[in-house]
Order: sequence, then C-alpha cells, then structure tokens
Amino acid sequence: MDHSAPRFAPPPFARRLLTTARSTRFRLERTAAGRVRGPAGRAGTLLAPVHLSLRDSRTLNVALAAPHGPGRARLLITRGPRRIAVPLTYEPHTGATPLLTATVTLRGMRDGVWRLTVETRDADGRVRRYGLAPADSGTPPATPTAPHAPDPRTGTLVRVVRARSGRAVLQATRSRPRAELVRFVPSGDGITVYGRLVAGGPPGAAEAVRRRDGVVVPAEVEWEGAAFALRVPLAAMAGAGPGQWVWDFRVGRLPVGRWLTDVRDPSAAYPTPFRVHALPGGALVRAHAHFTRTGAFAVTCWDITDAVRESDAPRDLAEETS
Repeated sequence: MDHSAPRFAPPPFARRLLTTARSTRFRLERTAAGRVRGPAGRAGTLLAPVHLSLRDSRTLNVALAAPHGPGRARLLITRGPRRIAVPLTYEPHTGATPLLTATVTLRGMRDGVWRLTVETRDADGRVRRYGLAPADSGTPPATPTAPHAPDPRTGTLVRVVRARSGRAVLQATRSRPRAELVRFVPSGDGITVYGRLVAGGPPGAAEAVRRRDGVVVPAEVEWEGAAFALRVPLAAMAGAGPGQWVWDFRVGRLPVGRWLTDVRDPSAAYPTPFRVHALPGGALVRAHAHFTRTGAFAVTCWDITDAVRESDAPRDLAEETS
C-alpha cells in the first residue's frame, strides 16, 4: 500500500456545514428524547438519582431510590428503534431507603442522543416508567481533570446532559479521525513515538513541521495495522536551520498528540526534561520532547555540536600547555 498518497480534507465551508447540521440534529434529538409525557403515558415523573455518572464514556453507573417495593426493574437506554436494557438490582439497606443500582459497559453507542427510562414491574404485573433527572452535583470542583473523557478505544465522547424538559439523556459524539500518541521513548541517539489511528484515520506518511515558518521534513514511520512507530528525524530537524526551534508532527496529515484524555493541561501533568542525543552522524542535539497545553506532541531541538566543541577547545589547550 502506498501510504504517501495525498489525501484531501473537505473545504472549510463544507466542514462548517457538517458541524451546523450535526448541532441541529443533536438539538432536535435532545428535544425529542427529553420530552416528558403526561400521566396517560405514565412517564411524566422524573426520578432524582442518588448517583448518575459516566467513566471514560464507557461505564455508566446509576443508583436511585426504589420508587416501590421489591420487584423487577430495568433501565432502558433507547434511540429510535435501538434499545439497551439494563437490569436494576434492588438493594435494601437497614435504616435507609432501598436503592435500585446498575453498572453497565456501553458498547456501540452511535452518534446521537439516547433516552434514559426506568421501568418497574410490581408483583401484580403493573408496569411504570419514569424519566431520570440529572444528578445534582452542584458546581464541579476545579480539578486537573475534566468531568468527561472520550472512550480511549474509539474516541467517542458520551456525556450525561440535561434536556430542556429537565430530563437526563446521554449524548454520544463520535470522534473525528485522530493520531493518538500512546507513548514516546527517548534514547541516547533519538526519540521514537508510538501511537495509533482512531476513528478510521488513514495510514500515511509522517512528517515534522516547524512552527512559525512551516518548514517540513519527512519522518520514518512503520505501520502494523492502525498502530504506528515514528522515528523523530532529529538530524534533519536540527539541520534545517540554525538556532532552537519547536516542531510538531503529523501522521497521514493528522496531528500527533494525546487527545483522548480528560487531563485539562497535559503540559503540566506530564513534565519532561531536556535531553542531549548523540546522533549516528556524530552531531549532538539538545531536544525536549513534550506535550502542549492542548495535548499536541512537540519537540524543541537545537544542534549544540559546535557549541560543545568551542567550549572544549580552551580546556584541551590548557591540558596541552600544562
């Protein structure tokens, strides 16, 4: 396969049109999913959960006071004809209100808004359905992590949001293609970046792009399915011009970075030191592989070969004359 073939992104007006269409669809779906029917539909009451949360857009945790005594109960997660039924466990507590609880791993959540409904069936076979209100968590504390994180495998972001009616719904937003960095490994003679493509990104050539002036140098990359190993071209980067420069990286025209995370500031959460690398050609390069505040992977580098030689020259002369 020729991974170097050019690929064309849609023009800006087309991207804006797609974004507007998606926002409009989400708004309409939130209105439909959040609609609270009257008493005849038996879904007019909203239950206030004790706990309602999502972890990494995959694990849904819910606990609510049991509206009736022991009986069969389940949580229905629906979008159009699609339905996910999750059994709710009745948990009696001494001196406290009995709870209905469930923990479920969400799979195959397609782009859109999903309705949450609690369905109970008592001993007489009577079925009742209730909507869920969002958990009242108050003002979220200021923490290093965001309240939501995308699925690290697929990149899909699932959030609990409030519809206009006050009902809690799940909103799933698929990820655009990304080049997700898994780790980078500095060594004595260079830096290797390991990552993977997410959400159907196409394999392609890799390159380093110098900031401010956009100078591009190719980078060696090896593929194994959607996983890639990129060798940072320190020699070409340092030889592209004198001085210290910052370089970003692209794989298949996608910027490389740690995107699928809930860390607000990766540059502060993952501090990294400067290192000196002795390249096979004999050059010495001072490099700083790091993350930016937005999560992009970047390398600051500077060829210090001449500076080291000049600093060593007086020392060598002193040793010869002593």
